[in-house]
Parts: sequence; C-alpha cells; structure tokens
Amino acid sequence: MNLNTQQKIAQCFSPAAFIHDSEENYQAIETLIREQEIGGLTFFHSRHSAAANFEKRAEVLDVSGTLEKMIILINRYQAISKTPLLISIDGEYGLAMRIEKTPQYPFAITLGAIKENSLELIEEVGYRMGQDMKAAGIHLNLAPCSDVNTNPNNPVIGYRSFGTDPQQVAENSLAMYKGMKKAGIGACLKHFPGHGDTQTDSHLGLPVILKTKEELLKEELLPFQYGIDQGVEMIMVGHLAAPALSSGKEIAASISREIITDLLKNEMGFKGLIISDALNMKAVADLSPIPGQLEWQAFQAGNDILCFSDHVKEGIEMIFKNASEEEIDTVFEKIWELKEKLGVFDFKNLDVPDFDWVSHSKFQSQLSKEYVSVVSGKIDSQELQRLANVRKLSHRIYYGQPESTFSKNLTLKYSSGLSKNSIEDSEKVIISVFVPSHKPLNQFGMDEEVLEEIKTITQSKPCILVHFGNPLALKHVGNLEDFEAVICAYQSFDEAQEMASKFL
Repeated sequence: MNLNTQQKIAQCFSPAAFIHDSEENYQAIETLIREQEIGGLTFFHSRHSAAANFEKRAEVLDVSGTLEKMIILINRYQAISKTPLLISIDGEYGLAMRIEKTPQYPFAITLGAIKENSLELIEEVGYRMGQDMKAAGIHLNLAPCSDVNTNPNNPVIGYRSFGTDPQQVAENSLAMYKGMKKAGIGACLKHFPGHGDTQTDSHLGLPVILKTKEELLKEELLPFQYGIDQGVEMIMVGHLAAPALSSGKEIAASISREIITDLLKNEMGFKGLIISDALNMKAVADLSPIPGQLEWQAFQAGNDILCFSDHVKEGIEMIFKNASEEEIDTVFEKIWELKEKLGVFDFKNLDVPDFDWVSHSKFQSQLSKEYVSVVSGKIDSQELQRLANVRKLSHRIYYGQPESTFSKNLTLKYSSGLSKNSIEDSEKVIISVFVPSHKPLNQFGMDEEVLEEIKTITQSKPCILVHFGNPLALKHVGNLEDFEAVICAYQSFDEAQEMASKFL
C-alpha cells in the first residue's frame, strides 16, 4: 500500500480508547482514525478506572456490558479506518483485567508459586488468554511483566511479577509470551529495563533505580536478555530512570536514546519492535509542556509504537519535522510486518465471543492444585474434626461472605455451624481473610481494627490462617509464627477456595 510520510508516521500511534465513554468521545476517536489515520488503538475499561492509578484509588467502577460494548466499538472503528487498526489491550491476567465477565487467570505472583510443570502450565495460561483475546478482536496483549519483584515496598509491580528470582522470572515470562504467540496474538516483555526495585509508581512520578550497571545486568536486565536470546519480538520500555545506564542522568528509559538504542538494540542485540509505556503517565507527561514534544522524544529514543499518546496530531507533525525519511521507513516497515503477522489485515466483523466456562473452571482447578499450599505449620484434620464434633472449633471470616465456596465447604465438612461457635468457647479458630485489594495501598484495603482483631485472636487461641489474595499482604496480618498453620491460596477464585478447604 502506498502511504505518504505522515501516514507512515501515523502507524506508530496507538492512543487510548475507553469502552465506557461518552458518544462525543467515541466520535473524537473516529476523527483521529479518519483525519490522522492512526495505526492502532489500546482499549481501556473507562476513564474512571484508568484514573484510579493517578488518584491512588484501587477500585474499578463496575459497568455492565463491557465486552459487548468493546466488540461494537472495534467493529465501528475498524469500519471507518482506511488501514485496519492494530487493537491492543493491557491484560496481564486475561481480558478480565479490563473487562468484567470474561475469563480471569491467576496473577503472575500466583503462577510463580506453581510447584510442578510450571513452565508448561504458564505457557498454557498464555495460550488460553491469547485465545480469549483473539476471539474478542484483540491482536496484541501488552504483557507479561518481566520485572523482578526485589523491592517489597514497590507500589506498582508486586502481584504483577512472577517473583524475586531473576532466572525464574525470565523463564516464566518467556513461557507466558510463548503461549500467547502460539494462540496467534502478539505479546511483549515489560517494563524494560525493569520496574521491580522501585518505590515510586510511574503513574505518579519518575521512579529511579540507583544500581550499578553490573547489578542491573544480574537482576533487572537478565529476564530481558534471556527473552532476546530466545527470539522475543517485542519489548515495552517503562518510564523509570536508571542513571547507571544513561551517563548518570535521571531520564525516563522510555525517552532515553542511550537506554533504548545504545543498550537495548545495540548492546543487548534486540532486533524486534519497541513499544512505549503509556505516554500519559506523570513520570514523563509532566516533563514535556509542548504538545507533540514527548512523542518526538519517544520516537527519537527508539520506540516504534507510541502507546496512549494524548497529542497524536502534534506528535505526527513533530516527528515529520525532525525525523529522517530512513528512520520513518524503518519503523513503518516493522509495524506493517507486525500487522501482517498478526492477521490485522484480515479483519472481519466480530460477534460477541462465547467463552467455554466449564473448560476454564477445570483448568483453574488444575492450576489451584499446584499453587494453593500450606506455607507454614501443620494441619491435623482429625483433630479439627474432633473439635468440630464437640463444638470447640470456630471460623471467623474477614472481607469474605458466609455463603462463599470456602465457608460452605467448611460447614458441610464439619456440619456444626462453625461461624456460630463463639471464640471464647472454642479451642481452635480458623481465620479466613479475603484480601480486599491486590494493590498495597492502605494495607491492601484492610482496616486497622480488623488486623488488630485478628492479632488479638491469635494471642488468645491456636489459629489456622487461610489467606485468599495477594500473598504480599500476609505481612499485615501478623507474625506467621503466631498461627498454628497458614494456608496461602493466592487467589479468591472458587477453585482456589475449593482447594484450600481440602487442606482442612
């Protein structure tokens, strides 16, 4: 197809498209497609949930019909685009990260806890996730994270990382990437050069990693080098500074030519596509007051796809004014080849996909067998049965529901109305905590009074803790040695609750 220089530059742009939005905003996207001829769109749930990162809120607004609305919008936008659009989404644990009532898979931290056949199972997760996305008209998933979770106070990575060991993270993230690729969708390792050891959220400010280059090569950069050596074709660069890689300057990697071109491309040998992290994030957005300037900086540093740009028209103009014909052609050819490879040009009107929930649940059960585990102490089921028979066993639920799968299973097993037994009269207490948030803000959403109450119970009686949710929240529940045993279920899926109840 014969495109002029501006049209070629426009193929680099993948601005945000919000599923729940006003008709006026839908039309603004149509104007971008018609007038600027952008190359793609990155779908997000709503402005409200996207803003949660900036406003330090953890919740997501529940708006119904999200999947149906997204399908309508993809059909609507593709219908008016001269060149079919590359549709991407940020779905680290599946479509469910952005779209309600779609299959959700375990967090990376959960998959990192799998004991047997972890690489095969993680690849299968990637494959199934990719199939779901393909059915929903998505070509590219902006995942997985190859960040090594080396800083326990990290406000933004945590549950999104496969773990603290660089080699394990390297192997797991590659397995996830391969699974998605096998399903026929694109994937990318992120957030280069590694967002794990940071204390600032790049949605809010510029994180800085003060490590030597040697330290970075051993930890942060190892998963990316491993992926490059195994032929990974796409990497996302994060908004974080690593002065040891940029001649001592505190500059975001996403706009640093030294980090992207000199290090990633030339030194580490990456030949694939580079995509920027969202260009509206405060780590970079606040530094470029002139519209289009940030887009040009990101392009000049070596990014091929510019994600979530708020200044598309000005960005195209600025790149047109400053970049050479050769630079533009090189980037354009990479994007065009990616579109061909992912079947973007074969677009056909989409129907709302029908997911196989039975198969999904069976797979979730298979996974939960591998990650739900007793992380400390021992459980004596016979003794629990004996105590239940004489009404000396009680169950306290925090943030969960009495009719949850776990509670129902306990009631069935011990048939003595555990929740009604008083703690004073009990000899042992099962404490189940359904952690309200997977983000660390406000102690993962847990109230101080609740945490104090749990600590008081553990001081007065032998207790078994059953923890549903992000395991990084365990540190707030108390000293694990204060519990007779701790079961970590990692997720609150019904299948994980089912598995946790089997340990009792």
